[in-house]
Amino acid sequence: MEKRSPDLPKVSRRNFLKGSTAGLTTVATGISLPFASKAKQKPMQAQDIVPDKTVWSMCSVNCGSRCALRLHVKNDEVYWVETDNTGDDSYGNHQIRACQRGRSMRRRMNHPDRLNYPMKRIGKRGEGKFERISWDEALNTIADNLKRIVKDYGNEAVYINIASGVVGGNITRAYYSIMNRFMNSYGGHLDFYGSYSDAQISRAMPYTYGSNLGNSSSDIANTKLVVQFGNNPAETKMSGGGITYHLTQAREQSKAKMIVIDPRYTDTAGGREDEWIPIRPGTDAALIAALAYVLITENLVDQPFLDKYCVGYDEKTLPPSAPKNSHYKAYILGDGDDGIAKTPKWAEQITGIPEAKIIQLAREIGSTKPCFITQGLALQRKSNGELASRAVAMLPILTGNVGIHGGNSGARESTYTPTLTRFPILKNPVKAKISCFTWTDAIERGAEMTALKDGVQGKEKLDVPIKFLWNYAGNTIINQHSDINRTHELLQDESKCEMIVVIENFMTSSAKYADILLPDLMTTEQEDIVPNNDACNMGYLIFGQPATSAKFERRSIYDMLSDLAKRLGQDTYQAFTEGRTQSEWLQFLYADMRAKDPNLPSYEEFKQMGIFKQQDPRGHFVAYKDFREDPENNPLKTPSGKIEIYSERLAEIANTWKLDEQSVIHPLPIYHSGFNGWDDPKRNTYPFQLIGFHHKARTHSTYGNIDVLQAMTRQDVWINSVDAQRLGINNGDMVRVFNEIGETRLAAKVTPRIMPGIVAMGEGAWHTANVWGDKIDHNGSINVLTTQRPSPLAKGNPQHSNLVQVEKL
Repeated sequence: MEKRSPDLPKVSRRNFLKGSTAGLTTVATGISLPFASKAKQKPMQAQDIVPDKTVWSMCSVNCGSRCALRLHVKNDEVYWVETDNTGDDSYGNHQIRACQRGRSMRRRMNHPDRLNYPMKRIGKRGEGKFERISWDEALNTIADNLKRIVKDYGNEAVYINIASGVVGGNITRAYYSIMNRFMNSYGGHLDFYGSYSDAQISRAMPYTYGSNLGNSSSDIANTKLVVQFGNNPAETKMSGGGITYHLTQAREQSKAKMIVIDPRYTDTAGGREDEWIPIRPGTDAALIAALAYVLITENLVDQPFLDKYCVGYDEKTLPPSAPKNSHYKAYILGDGDDGIAKTPKWAEQITGIPEAKIIQLAREIGSTKPCFITQGLALQRKSNGELASRAVAMLPILTGNVGIHGGNSGARESTYTPTLTRFPILKNPVKAKISCFTWTDAIERGAEMTALKDGVQGKEKLDVPIKFLWNYAGNTIINQHSDINRTHELLQDESKCEMIVVIENFMTSSAKYADILLPDLMTTEQEDIVPNNDACNMGYLIFGQPATSAKFERRSIYDMLSDLAKRLGQDTYQAFTEGRTQSEWLQFLYADMRAKDPNLPSYEEFKQMGIFKQQDPRGHFVAYKDFREDPENNPLKTPSGKIEIYSERLAEIANTWKLDEQSVIHPLPIYHSGFNGWDDPKRNTYPFQLIGFHHKARTHSTYGNIDVLQAMTRQDVWINSVDAQRLGINNGDMVRVFNEIGETRLAAKVTPRIMPGIVAMGEGAWHTANVWGDKIDHNGSINVLTTQRPSPLAKGNPQHSNLVQVEKL
């Protein structure tokens, strides 16, 4: 990459000064808060903006990528951000270039609204009224309440809320890392399973394959046809560390045709696709059933593969416990219980895709090999999303594209990562787990939640509700959790959840609900090691260094938890720290990594390099390749060791769990519309299906307060031109989007890039009510409209199963 001349930063002097923290006061929700410094600092002059030092760091938010940043620092402040410039940038050895979000890191670090001091709540939860306190008072208050709640209710009453604001880090990681280690050092905590991103597919795919793996996207270099079901990496993983680069480069190698199946004409399509097939949300399993009908009736299935590697395709491979004619072929041809043949004509009424197009697509998939069939995470975030994700897997299974180069399992792409030793979280003495999506239920009726009805794991039922809530680097108390208004009302009763501790960088929507609010350092302000998380044949590690000193009274998560552990007793402190500092932990973990992989550079060499890249020795990752080559010696982790199209375990769950009629668990990957679907009677009142998508100006809600990103991509609701004309809505008009749950107001984007009858808005916009407790959001926060009713098997997030009405304001 060409280096910028020293004169270039002068062009951005005005923006640089705007991003400085000097002499600024922030007003949040009408209350003046001590976020920014009021101390006098010498103004930065243009001639001062010259390189002083360059520090390697990273953007480690939850976009699915991990990108290297080279932070230029002068006078203890980042003034310029560049990205990876190492390697020859050839295919398979590319530069990990950050997108516009990562490149705006200095604006996050220097933002005038940074939290600077510990604070305690002085208003009602969510009101945003806080006063500054000392670190001693903050940590003593937390320790006292934690001791009291554990004494009165037990450790099962303490819950660490799911968070993804820092997912790449080792020490700093928010997801299954440092907070878990801390609580496990003090007797444990109520744990969760699943995630808001992929709960349904992660739970469902193992019933088919024993795991949830896909080929690396770089393996598209070996395919002839790419079929994307709801997969949109150009917006979800758009950086050089993400899939978009590999997808483009791999197709240049293979010249593969690409078909995108999605309700929206996404940026992943955006002229790169050969064909866009719009589909109604939640109907992918119906399309796949009709494709299977054509494949079966036209003899396009790989029968030898189905006979050798699979269970439950037809009568001869059906398990003995299964009823007669309960196999997949019978379901498709109409010989099963429902008696409905899943013909293309049947699917046309459900999906909105013409019968002729379904037949053409089936023949193309059935006659092209290898074929790379994959799915994004959007189609499984629905009421019966587990069925949909298993259904997509049926296409590569039927056509024998599993376990080969250029094929795929139907799952999302997997990746190669160099050797990594994770920061150990210790064993959790508390056995109970809940779905991460049901934490509000566990506050409201925890002692009533059971395994058979609510998906409690580890025991038959919970003994106590959640009384103490940790929230580190996450915005899922409010912004990223469904039915915001319900959660707001629930948290007003302080006798239910008695203590909420939030550790954050900004006064987010969730931070306003803290009882104690602690100011965290960013990953760019401390030392950590971050691995890649893309779907490539090149793995890498980033060694991030603190670009600046810790400003004001901000502290690292390791430092503040170590100090808190001392207040809980010497045993807790020793168990948590093992006598090591954060830097000493990294050296300890890296030494173990080098012992496993001597090809890694020395600790000091890596520290100087900033980024270490390593090719996948296999060339490309191919899911279930060993199983395909030798199934006897490499069985899958399913009970049969084979691909289970019919799952006896799911049949047992379906017969024992307590489910309502719209929540379906089935041994086969069938189609069921579920609740809030295209055929729900509620559409008479709320006629539009509402879906969310990842917004290019944010990573979920992270970067949601950066002005240049907000200006770059407006928060709006997509609506088809036909629907807009009928409602008298013009492009840019302000509209209200509402249902029985809530309402949000935002601008309309009138476009032919979305199907009629469907609207969509970017998720993650910061919830903004005009006054405390107002049920109307004014910033396009989709979760004032989404339901907390979970999916049946994973008890996961169904945030794409929504029905709404749209009106011009």
